[in-house]
Amino acid sequence: MLFAVRMTVNLPPDMDTDVRAATLAAEQEYAQRLQRSGEWLHLWRCAGQYANLSVFDVTDNNRLNDILWGLPLFPHMDITVTPLARHPSDIR
Repeated sequence: MLFAVRMTVNLPPDMDTDVRAATLAAEQEYAQRLQRSGEWLHLWRCAGQYANLSVFDVTDNNRLNDILWGLPLFPHMDITVTPLARHPSDIR
């Protein structure tokens, strides 16, 4: 199942710098592991924002939910999920 997921990060301005650095490093490792596994197909920065637009290919809604809740930055994110379906005019 394909999903487009928009994630906007809202880190607290007073977040401890060591905690921030550790959380960002953990987030990067987690995202790259999921990209290597093939579940996180695309990861695009939204220009000028602390946000991304990602495409996931997962077995079901529960798997996507598990992935999103596992994000180290999850407590500091606003997330919007859009299920995707093939467009009839797509040439692929």
